[in-house]
Amino acid sequence: MALEILFILLLIVANGIFSGSEIAIVSARKVRLQQLADKGNRPARIALRLAESPNDFLSTVQIGITLIGVLSGAVAGATVAQKLKPFLDQLPVLQPYSEGLSVTLVVALITYLSLVIGELVPKRIALTHPESIACRIAPAMRTLSRLSAPAVHLLGASTDALLKLLNVSASSEPDITEEEIKALIRQGADSGVFEPSEHDMVQRVLRLGDRTIKTMMTPRTDIRWLDLEAGEAEVLVEVKESNHSRFPVGRGSLDACAGIVRVRSLLTAQLGHEPLNLEVLCQPPLYVAESSRALQVLEQFKRTGIHIALVTDEYGGVEGLVTLNDLMEAIVGDLPDLDDDEDPAFVTREDGSWLVDGSLDINAFDDRLGTELLSSDEQHPYHTLAGFVIHVLERIPRSSDHFLWQGYRFEVVDMDGNRVDKVLVTPPP
Repeated sequence: MALEILFILLLIVANGIFSGSEIAIVSARKVRLQQLADKGNRPARIALRLAESPNDFLSTVQIGITLIGVLSGAVAGATVAQKLKPFLDQLPVLQPYSEGLSVTLVVALITYLSLVIGELVPKRIALTHPESIACRIAPAMRTLSRLSAPAVHLLGASTDALLKLLNVSASSEPDITEEEIKALIRQGADSGVFEPSEHDMVQRVLRLGDRTIKTMMTPRTDIRWLDLEAGEAEVLVEVKESNHSRFPVGRGSLDACAGIVRVRSLLTAQLGHEPLNLEVLCQPPLYVAESSRALQVLEQFKRTGIHIALVTDEYGGVEGLVTLNDLMEAIVGDLPDLDDDEDPAFVTREDGSWLVDGSLDINAFDDRLGTELLSSDEQHPYHTLAGFVIHVLERIPRSSDHFLWQGYRFEVVDMDGNRVDKVLVTPPP
């Protein structure tokens, strides 16, 4: 009986190898396997192929596990249980039930060992180190798959036919989604793998591809520009009162833009006592549509070497202006200028409320609050806090207008003409 018991134990161990291999290949991270394969790790390359085309491999594993289960049951029932029966017959109390009891004991013991040694322990080990175990067992699993190819082909064809009969199609979802990446990065930040600033930056980068350039531009009403019809003294005063390094140049209007002039060019002309001819000094402008994605504009900046662009609407009118600095702020956050003497766009007050500039982008607002209060709806028609207020009120607001939104209280505290200048936001109590 010792030989039969040893044979059953070997079958259980083999079952554990198959089940552990299955979990290791399935749960191994393909990115990690690809990195190892790129470094010349041949087993990793084989494991990656098995993970990308698991049908043959999984069929081989199922064939092995099924055969092991059948052999274990056959050996246990035909030999071990029969040899255990004489020992039970020696006990008068158990003699009437010795046959059924011997089968029950053998089945219970084999089931226990199969679950612990043949399933649970190998799978726990495989989940602990999936990539390393997948690399170790991949060559042997591939060899077994090739040897069992005829049976695997039959099983695969039968499975495909049954799935087709049940009208079950393959999933069209990608291997990994943007939300899964965000969740992994968030978990990495919570566990200390990533710095909080790295987490915030990656979040902004992933959001950048979905944002239109209109959400980042300086609106037309805030653009400082130079007029070709203005006198030299007026131009110099405009340049002096601003800390910008480049200015759009127009003839009476920004819609008739002649180009972009650098302050350095104006300074060079002044130091050389040359006439201030804006039309000669300016460079051709770069135009982008207001519906352009931020990444598309960034590619244009890289391709043309021009790092400032005028944003136009569908009628060709200038809607705003965007610079490379605007795109960088969308990735790394606000980049305040040392000479910037304007009021901050987001002020935290002593009572816990916030005084916010109406022109603040809703994504920047949500980043400061750590919520998705305003940007959760991807189809919203607004891009700034002022636009959100107008959208909710459905009219041009007046000072002291207020409303509640998801427990937050929004109050318009200052208007600049028809523009919402300052909004007081109070969190839920």
